[in-house]
Amino acid sequence: MIRLVIFDLDGTLWRGNEPIQGAAESLSELRRKSVQIRFLTNNSSISSEEVARKLTGMGFEANRHEVMGSGPFSAQVCQSRGMRSVYVVGGPALEREFSSFDKAGADADAVVVGIDRGFTYDKCSRALQLIRRGARFIATNRDATYPLEGGRVEPGAGAIVAAIEAASGVAPEVLGKPNPAMINQLLDEAGVEPGDCLVVGDRMETDIAAGQAAGCQTALVLTGATIDPVSGVRVAVSVPDLLSTPFD
Repeated sequence: MIRLVIFDLDGTLWRGNEPIQGAAESLSELRRKSVQIRFLTNNSSISSEEVARKLTGMGFEANRHEVMGSGPFSAQVCQSRGMRSVYVVGGPALEREFSSFDKAGADADAVVVGIDRGFTYDKCSRALQLIRRGARFIATNRDATYPLEGGRVEPGAGAIVAAIEAASGVAPEVLGKPNPAMINQLLDEAGVEPGDCLVVGDRMETDIAAGQAAGCQTALVLTGATIDPVSGVRVAVSVPDLLSTPFD
C-alpha cells in the first residue's frame, strides 16, 4: 500500500512558472486519503522555502519541511563530513546554503557545483585549480537541461559540471538523483518502507533511477524531459493521469 509519494518538480509538477494542469488537485486528493507527500528536486537554484512558496502560489498545498533539494542536502553532507572550507559554483540560493562554511582561499575541502547562470571562465579555472590541489569535487546533480514553459529547455547544472570535469580530469561525486541518498533520508524521516513509496518524475536517468535504487515503486510522466513511453516502466501522460487510477 502506498503511504508516501515523492514528486520531482521541474517537468513533473511544473514547467518553469507554469503548473501542470490538474496536478494540484491530484495532490490534494492524495492528502485526503492520508498519503504523505514530499517534493524532491535536483535544482539547486531554489531554496526549500522558495520551493514551498512557488508551489503554494500555483495552488499546491506545501510546507517547507516537505521539500528536499540537492542544494541543502549537499551542505548537510559536507557538514556531516567535517568539511570547513567550500568553494561554491552556483547561484545565490546554493551560496546561501554554504554561508556558514569558510570561504575558500588557496585551498578548499570541497568544490560544490550546481546550476550557475553567471558561470564564467574564471570560475571554471578556480574550480579546476582547487580540485587539482585536493579539494573534493561534488556535484549537486548532472541534469543536462531543465524544462521550461512552452516545451523549451535551458542548460542545467550538468553542463557546468561537465566543463569542470573536462578541465580537471576528475569525475565528481553526485549527491542528487540518481544517487538514492535523498530518497533514503525522506523514507527514514517519514517512517515509510521503500516498497510503500512511489517516486514520480520525468527523467529515467535521475528520478526513476534513484527511485529504483532506493527500492521504491516508480512512475514516469511525459510532461518534462521524457516525451515518449519507455518499455518496462510504469508511464503516465501526467500526474493527474497517473493518479486517476488506483495504485497499490
